[in-house]
Amino acid sequence: MSIDDPLTHKIIGCAMNVHNILGNGFQEVIYQRALKIEWKESDIGFV
Repeated sequence: MSIDDPLTHKIIGCAMNVHNILGNGFQEVIYQRALKIEWKESDIGFV
């Protein structure tokens, strides 16, 4: 599998970082907040 789009690559990388740091077992809202922080640090705009 190849990810050619740089934005897609950054988004998946952020999700993987959150998963690697937090692991399993938290409520969804915790992962949402952590991903929001990752996206801000990676300069990924979102609403």
